[in-house]
Amino acid sequence: MTTTTTVNVPDLIDEQKIGAFQIRITVLCALAVMLDGFAAQMMGYIAPSLAREMHLGPAELSRIFAVSLIGLMLGALTFGPVADRFGRRRVIITCTLLFGLFSLAAAFADTAASLTALRFLAGLGFGGVMPNAIALTAEYAPQRRRGTMITIMFCGFPIGATIVGFAAVPILPAFGWRGVFVLAGIMPLLLVPVLALLLPESIRHLVIHGQDTARVKQLLSRVNPQLVFGGDTNFVVREERAPGLPVLHLFRQHRGLPTILLWVAYFVSLLDIYLLSSWLPTVFHNAGITLSLSVIATAVFQGGGVVASLILGMFMDRFGAFRTVAVIYALGALFVTLLGYSHSIGAIMACAFFAGAGIVGGQTGTNVLAASSYPTYIRSTGVGWGLGIGRIGSIIGPIFGGIMLSLHWPLTNIFMAAAISAFVGGAAIFLMGRTQTAVSAKDAVRAPVS
Repeated sequence: MTTTTTVNVPDLIDEQKIGAFQIRITVLCALAVMLDGFAAQMMGYIAPSLAREMHLGPAELSRIFAVSLIGLMLGALTFGPVADRFGRRRVIITCTLLFGLFSLAAAFADTAASLTALRFLAGLGFGGVMPNAIALTAEYAPQRRRGTMITIMFCGFPIGATIVGFAAVPILPAFGWRGVFVLAGIMPLLLVPVLALLLPESIRHLVIHGQDTARVKQLLSRVNPQLVFGGDTNFVVREERAPGLPVLHLFRQHRGLPTILLWVAYFVSLLDIYLLSSWLPTVFHNAGITLSLSVIATAVFQGGGVVASLILGMFMDRFGAFRTVAVIYALGALFVTLLGYSHSIGAIMACAFFAGAGIVGGQTGTNVLAASSYPTYIRSTGVGWGLGIGRIGSIIGPIFGGIMLSLHWPLTNIFMAAAISAFVGGAAIFLMGRTQTAVSAKDAVRAPVS
């Protein structure tokens, strides 16, 4: 098949079927995101071993947890705009490398201060991976399947959060907390050469920045080998673009209100995820459930998120993204509430599964909306700043949970507070959907192409 002289790259990608090349990109990004999920949950499992060896109290442990999350927040805020300037691929590889190096170094930390600094640097490095993995996946996905591909890619996060528990079980008795850090460092370092060899740059980014037409042709031919381009083909991306600070453009062209609503959804969803992931084992154990069953219930919560992430995209693509995400948050709020009234093991496991499907699934859907709401030149910035604001919620969530437990709140009240957060997230997405005529889910032409 031969294209015309001028090719609009987003339209061309939208016309293609999903092939092996796009699937490979999705899998590679999922592997990178999986490491984020691993890192997010690992501290909860190694905390007892770490506390015993370094003689740390709850305050010192909390400081290490919080500083790591602050690093993730700053990394997301910083590397989103950097990627919009220098490319998604370069930032993903660099951040994965930094995360691996600093995580491996943390295995040899001999003081709480050095461990805290290394966890901050590791978080700072890895904070840039998630927004760019989302952006890169979105930019190779046809519009009609974008939700499906992003949600499948994001499955890497809850999968990583789930497998860390299984990895920690044999490692901790044999090697202690340092062994878990060694694994957390080796995995990204092994992934870096794979990413360098197989992960492509975004075609849209290359076109917008006027880079190497031959490379653009090569990447498009890998999307569909039947595509053939003449020597005089002109590739364009008919989207808005503008000079200046990328963050400011998140609030221009009627994007201000949707951006604020997106940030609200990110904030409350990550607050909920980290609150529940951090305190579910303790809450259930305090309620009289064995520790092993409490840990399993927490894993079931993450497992619900995996299942929801696998199927949510299909519903978003078919029934509309805003409506689907608002409904999934509402269902999450319902089942989180029901957790507070569950007494049998079967009811707890069922409610934990559907609560995870709603809360983690809502977060997954929010990522799709973020990637679809901004044009290419600020897409990583939009996703990165949404995740960065959300990381503030991830810091506050565990703190809020600890305060509720220290005040001896009833179980029903604790879960009701978590449910309110999920409901607020659904409401923010619903209101954001009401503004979608101003912020189109499809890239719109707002300025002439230069």
